[in-house]
Amino acid sequence: MYGAILGDIIGSPYEFDRGEKTKDFPLFPPHARFTDDTVMTVAVAEALIAAGTDACEENVKTDVVRLMQHWGRCYPRVGYGGMFRQWLVMEHPQPYGSFGNGSAMRVSSVGWLYDSLSRTREVARWTAEVTHNHPEGVKGADAVASAIFLARTEHTREEIRDYIAEVFGYNLDRTLDTIRPTYHMDATCQGSVPEAIISFIESNDLIDAIRNAVSLGGDTDTTACIAGSIAEAFYGCTDEEKRAVETRLPEEMLTVLAAFRMAREEDAEGIAVK
Repeated sequence: MYGAILGDIIGSPYEFDRGEKTKDFPLFPPHARFTDDTVMTVAVAEALIAAGTDACEENVKTDVVRLMQHWGRCYPRVGYGGMFRQWLVMEHPQPYGSFGNGSAMRVSSVGWLYDSLSRTREVARWTAEVTHNHPEGVKGADAVASAIFLARTEHTREEIRDYIAEVFGYNLDRTLDTIRPTYHMDATCQGSVPEAIISFIESNDLIDAIRNAVSLGGDTDTTACIAGSIAEAFYGCTDEEKRAVETRLPEEMLTVLAAFRMAREEDAEGIAVK
């Protein structure tokens, strides 16, 4: 999940088209910080640990709701959308038909935790449906988790691109150079997830994928979060990149990252595409 969080932090100063649509920008200016993308990424990861890898839909959703509300209330001013802010404080929160990219930016832990593509896709859909139960919102989470799973199981960029395009219908034949001139703020899954995946496809390493996403403009923290989540699974994450994350997170988030790493190591055997 380091790649997702790194993308969020690096992309945060340039959201809402505040950058120059270039890959040449400071990675960590003084106002770079984690946003709601990181908070919810951590929340979903802790929920999946709490539920266990064999948990049923009801238990996964219960823990995802519980821990997203917990973490959201701990960090209430980090950029949530209006409907989600209301959801965070509801006594009995219900999904609200969103197709925003929040479902896709928080899903990276799902792509890392399970030993088959079918299980990965199933749990990804569950994590989306507690809020983003519109078909596009569910699809965005499903696609990102699938891409992460394929990336970490040694599939090529071309194989990942072809699978996502065929199964989810995203147009991944475009290039960043053709997207960049007219692309602006779009916080929907259908308007940002394909662009984030293309940012990974055209990359050379983790930071390059994040720079690609930020260079498009728009919802840069989230597109970079998504691109970074896939890129980490494909390229890995250097010690320097991990330190850049760890020095910018509070201790309680680092505790979850450590616990998630242990959970992954315990379930590392038997990975297969099914």
